[in-house]
Amino acid sequence: MDPKAELRSRMRALRRRLAAEAPDAGGRAAANLPAGWPGRPVGAYGLYHPTGSELDPSGIELEGVRALPAVVVRDAPLVFRPHAPGGLLAPDALGIAAPPAAAGQVRPDVLFVPVLAFDRLGGRLGQGGGFYDRTIAALRAGGPLLAVGVAFAGQELPEVPLEPHDARLDAILTETAFIPVATGT
Repeated sequence: MDPKAELRSRMRALRRRLAAEAPDAGGRAAANLPAGWPGRPVGAYGLYHPTGSELDPSGIELEGVRALPAVVVRDAPLVFRPHAPGGLLAPDALGIAAPPAAAGQVRPDVLFVPVLAFDRLGGRLGQGGGFYDRTIAALRAGGPLLAVGVAFAGQELPEVPLEPHDARLDAILTETAFIPVATGT
């Protein structure tokens, strides 16, 4: 097994344990978002529909249009569609709950991203499909974007192994803290 795959396996097991120990972590994380952050207007912000033991970001609220991602094409960036809490969801191309295509699309200025592991330099280990790396790169190519990892505090590592295509985070939000990344891109 390659080192990144082995790390993913270990971190998935850890995340399952952390989720079982702290079922209220999503609400506590949302409460750690600083008042008035990010300090500039936000037209839209992207959350994610948690799967498995991912920390639930649904309590996060910013000014602007709330959106959820959808996979339309497997190897393409995610698209974001407006979504009000309790609104209609349907399986996307990977079977993950997403707003239907009729909702339209928006470009998030702030993107909250699920992680398996993070470090304080903005390193992020994802599931391995590259969806968020492609998406962050595409969004940053089109203008300013703040990418915020959402994780349990226990998912922090001293250093996440990164490859050239891996997108760095600008901040991390956990059930214990909001951590700005000084060297974020």
